[in-house]
Amino acid sequence: MIRVCRRREIGMTSGEAWTAESRNVVVASFLGWMLDAFDFFLVVFVLPRLATDFKTDITAVTLGISATLAMRPVGAFLFGRFADRYGRRPALMASILLYSAMELATAFSPSLQVFILLRALYGIAMGGEWGIGASLAFETVPIRSRGLVSGILQAGYPCGYLVAAVVYGLLFDRIGWRGMFVVGAAPALLVLYIFSKVPESRTWQASRAQPGQRSLWGALRGHWMLALYAIVLMTCFNAFSHGTQDLYPTFLEKQRGFSTGTVSAIAVVYNIGAILGGLWFGSLSSRLGRRRAIALAAALSLIVLPFWAYSTGPVALAISAFAMQFMVQGAWGVVPVHLNELSPEGLRATFPGVVYQLGNLLTSFDVTLQAAIAAARAQDGRPDYAFALAVLCAVIAVALVVLSLLGPERRNVRFAA
Repeated sequence: MIRVCRRREIGMTSGEAWTAESRNVVVASFLGWMLDAFDFFLVVFVLPRLATDFKTDITAVTLGISATLAMRPVGAFLFGRFADRYGRRPALMASILLYSAMELATAFSPSLQVFILLRALYGIAMGGEWGIGASLAFETVPIRSRGLVSGILQAGYPCGYLVAAVVYGLLFDRIGWRGMFVVGAAPALLVLYIFSKVPESRTWQASRAQPGQRSLWGALRGHWMLALYAIVLMTCFNAFSHGTQDLYPTFLEKQRGFSTGTVSAIAVVYNIGAILGGLWFGSLSSRLGRRRAIALAAALSLIVLPFWAYSTGPVALAISAFAMQFMVQGAWGVVPVHLNELSPEGLRATFPGVVYQLGNLLTSFDVTLQAAIAAARAQDGRPDYAFALAVLCAVIAVALVVLSLLGPERRNVRFAA
């Protein structure tokens, strides 16, 4: 067991009261992650049409998702190091501009090979946003509000999924998958807001006088076991999220036979659940503790699992999917603050993003594996997505309960300059 500990509370930290600057930072970080998720999940909704247009099967098209997830650690490292050395603000703007450009380029993919390449480049750009936005926010907001802000930031992910579901339901039949990726370039406009309204982190500015703390290997000295634990934890977290989301629209369409409108409506419902879950458990973690809040959410997902995977009617599936994502993203609502509080000083923009995205790398083929499992258990030519979804969710939920309870916690630690 990794012993629970608290870092010595010294140096500069975020303010003790909310200001206009701190609110602007939270808004920008939330929108950056929301629009990032919106761009990512556009692919999830159009998998069947991509397979048709590129004259292949869904399993092959999911390699585009795998490529995005696999390349995100590269972006997390590159943009994170840039942010730790040169500032959170310019790194955040560069990440958003680049992932918007790659999203637009995806709309003009002439073949599956080019599509996969562009999604890999998108993954590099996307990989930098989460860690930078989170570090900027937690270095700015009051300590007492970290749990709530963590839930708000992580709610950006299901909000992006929800927006993608709405766009899919309203526009897909009119503009097709290429038009949806053109719409996906809109996040570039967020850079204007960041440029005009968002200040640089004062904690980072103060740390510039101490360059030794920004050395990668120096900052990691004595923290290798922590890094390894965080990577394993985030591997489970990413499998928990993507394993319950990426193939779910395909499951609803192909195995349950629902229309585009029904799939979109159910996706909207379960993403509302995800948003509320992130806010609830993020806030709860300030009182219950980060580890216990994660373990509670993961354990409760096991109760919902049979209804979520094996219900047949749209109402029952919508209700159970709402409950499932309430728990899944509830657990995730604790992650931003938990990883930032565990981070070694001088690496707060790099460490959370890299361990998070390395978890993505290690789970990057989960969706392809799930599709293959579903195909292997096909009945009457129809893949058994329900089985593939249920098995992965059950295993990962149990692993998260164990890992979170055995891991360290540094709730409300003050960030040194």
